[in-house]
Amino acid sequence: MNDVEYNDPNTNWLVVCAKGTEALLADEIRHLGGNVDKENHIGVYWHGDLEAAYKVCLWSRLASRLLLPLHECQVDSVDEMYRMAKSVDWPSLFPVDATFRIDFHGSSRFINNTQFGAQKIKDAVVDCFREKVGARPDVDKSGDIRIEAQLRKGQLLLFLNVSGDSLHRRGYRLQPGQAPLKENLAAALLIRAGWPDKFKAGQHLIDPMCGSGTLLIEAGLMAADIAPGLNRQGWGFERWKSHERKLWLRLVEDARQRRTDGINGLKNKLYGFDIDADQLAAASKNLERSGLEGKVHLERRDITDLRVQKDVVKEGGLVICNPPYGERIGELPQLAPLYQHLHDATMKLPEWPIAIFTGNLDLSRAIRRPLDKQYKFMNGKIEAKLLVFGAADERSSRPQVSTIRGPVEQFANRIKKNIKTASKWAKRENIHCYRIYDADLPEYAVAVDRYEDWLHVQEYVPPKSIDPAVAERRLLDVLSALPEVTGVPAEKIVLKRRERQSGKRQYEKQSDEKRTMVVREGQVNILVNLKDYLDTGLFLDHRPTRLEIAKLAANKRFLNLFCYTATASVHAAAAGATCTSVDMSRTYINWGRDNFSLNNIDPDAHSFVQADCLQWLKDDQGEYDIIFMDPPSFSNSKRMEGVLDIQRDHVDLIRMAMERLAPGGTLIFSCNLRKFEMEYDALSDLDVKDVSAKSIPSDYARRPNIHVCFHIQAKD
Repeated sequence: MNDVEYNDPNTNWLVVCAKGTEALLADEIRHLGGNVDKENHIGVYWHGDLEAAYKVCLWSRLASRLLLPLHECQVDSVDEMYRMAKSVDWPSLFPVDATFRIDFHGSSRFINNTQFGAQKIKDAVVDCFREKVGARPDVDKSGDIRIEAQLRKGQLLLFLNVSGDSLHRRGYRLQPGQAPLKENLAAALLIRAGWPDKFKAGQHLIDPMCGSGTLLIEAGLMAADIAPGLNRQGWGFERWKSHERKLWLRLVEDARQRRTDGINGLKNKLYGFDIDADQLAAASKNLERSGLEGKVHLERRDITDLRVQKDVVKEGGLVICNPPYGERIGELPQLAPLYQHLHDATMKLPEWPIAIFTGNLDLSRAIRRPLDKQYKFMNGKIEAKLLVFGAADERSSRPQVSTIRGPVEQFANRIKKNIKTASKWAKRENIHCYRIYDADLPEYAVAVDRYEDWLHVQEYVPPKSIDPAVAERRLLDVLSALPEVTGVPAEKIVLKRRERQSGKRQYEKQSDEKRTMVVREGQVNILVNLKDYLDTGLFLDHRPTRLEIAKLAANKRFLNLFCYTATASVHAAAAGATCTSVDMSRTYINWGRDNFSLNNIDPDAHSFVQADCLQWLKDDQGEYDIIFMDPPSFSNSKRMEGVLDIQRDHVDLIRMAMERLAPGGTLIFSCNLRKFEMEYDALSDLDVKDVSAKSIPSDYARRPNIHVCFHIQAKD
C-alpha cells in the first residue's frame, strides 16, 4: 500500500452510527465541512480533509466511530485474507512501540469465529512489522491503535479506527442509572423532536422522567454550543503517525472558547424531574461532569405533580422523555396508568409538543394528542419509536371515563362476576388470599390472585400460534382493566410470567426488588413475597389442607417434608403441635422461621432442618403423628443425591415416611404432577384414600387437576 496524504480534501472516511440516524448524521457531516458520498445501514461514507475528520470526532453528536478505509478486496480463504491484510503498510500508520487491538466483524464460509478472524489479522499486522521494522508491536485490549476488520460476503474491509472508543461516550456519564439511553441516540431524539429550533427561539425543555439525565445533558450541550467530545480523555488518532497535533489543539481550544461563551449566554431553561432519588443523584453527578452544573433544574417530583413557572409555560418549549415500556425497568401493571398520568400532567402545557421515545406503542395510546411525526430507532436491540405529538386539541381534554373498551369488556365482566361470588365466600370463610380469575377466557390467559389488598397476576405464556403483538395488547388491556373493576390501584398489582416449570426453576429468584407483606390465613399470619420469586411463599391451592392440619394437630408431633416456607407448620404449631420442618433451601428454612416469629411462636422450640428430605428420612429415627409432604414433581438439585422423579419414586418415598409415622397417625401426601398416578398395588398393605376433590378449594374449581392429595394410614 502506498503512502497517502490524509490531509487531502478527497480523503475517504466512514462514520458508523446507530440505525435510524444515518440521514441526520449526513446533515451533520455536511455542516462540519465534509462531503457526503452515500448512506447505508452501517453509516455514512464521505470525503474531506483532516480538519473535517477532527471536527467529526470533536463535534459529532450522532456518530459512533470514525473509520479511515485502508484496504478493500475480495478474499476466498483464510490464507488470502492474511496475505491481503499483510499487504497494508502498517508501520507507516503507527510506531512499533504503540499497542494495538483488532475488532473483527462478520463471517464467511471459511471464518465463522470472530476471535479466529481477529487472530489472523493480528498475525498479518505483526508479521508485516517484523519484515519491515525487525520488531513487533504488542496487542492490548485497550490498544493505542484500533484496527477494524469487516468481512461481508467474501469482501474484506480494513479500517483504522480514528476516533477510538465509541463517540457516544462523552466522558460525563460515569453513573448511567437504570436503562440509560446512549448519548448519541439521545441527541438524535432531540434533533428529531425539534429541539434545535426550540432552543434557538429561546424556548425551554422539560424531561418529566429524566432518570440519570442523558436527554437533559445532550439538550444542554446543544443549546450551550458545547462540543460533545470535549470531555473525552483518549482518542484513536493519538499514536497515528499522520496525526497533526497542532491542528487538533487549535480545534480543541476553539471548542473550549465556544463552551465558555455558550454557557455564559445560555438562556434556555432545562427541567428534569424524577421520583427516584438515586436516579436524580446520578443525574446531578453527570451534570457536574458535563459542565452544565447550575444550568439544569433537577427536582424529585412525581409525574402527577408536574409544574413549572407560568412565564416558562407561556414562552413555550418541548417536553421529551423516555418512559419505561416493560423491556428493562418497571412492571406493566404500573406502566399503563403511568402513560395516562403523563398525558394528564402535560395538559398543563397544552401548546408544547410532547416527544415520547417508547418501545410499546400500545402504552402510548394514552397520549390523546395529534400525532405529528414518528421515527423508528433501535434502542440497543429493542425496536422503538419516537412519537412527536402536537398541541392539545379538543379530544385531549376530554376525560377518559373508562379504560375498558372493546374485547376486554368480556374479561372485565367475568372479573366482576367472579369477585361478586368469591368475596361473599371469602368473607364467610374468613379467607383473605384467594384466586379470582384463572384463564376463564382463553383470550385472556392470566391467573389473578388477591392477597389482602394486592393483586398477583401471572401470565400464562401464549402458544406460538398467537401473534406476540396481540398477546401484548391483551395483557395491557387486562392490566388497564383490573384497577377499575377490582378497586386495587395499579401500584398494588404485581405481574409475573408463569411457564411450565422443570426442576427447581419455580423457586429461583425472579427480581432483585423485594416486596414482602403479611397476610392472614385461618388463625395465623403468613409472610408472602409478591415480587422476588415466581411463587409467593404461599400455595393458595393447598389452603384446605393447611386448615385441616390446623384442626388435627393439637398436641401432636408434626413433620413437614419439602416444607417450602413452612406455612403448614405454622398452622400446626399455632394449634399446639411440636413441629419438624425439612427443606433443602436455606432461604425457605429461614423464611419458615420468620413465619413462626411473626406469630409469636419461638422457632427454636421447634426443629428446622436444611437437608435433602430423602437422605434425611433414611437417617431420621423420630416418630410423628402427622406427616405432610408436598414434593416437587422433579428435582435434580446439586444439594441432593441423585434425581427425584415423583412418579417413579413416590412408592419408596411414601414407605420411608410411613416408617416414621406413629401408630394411628396419618401421612398427607400431595404433589402437583398433573398426570400423577398412585401405585395402589405397590402400596396394597396401606390404607390410601384419594382426597384430591376435597383438597381443591372452590376458587380453584376451574383447575381441579392443579394437585392430587392422599391420606395414607397403616391398615388395622
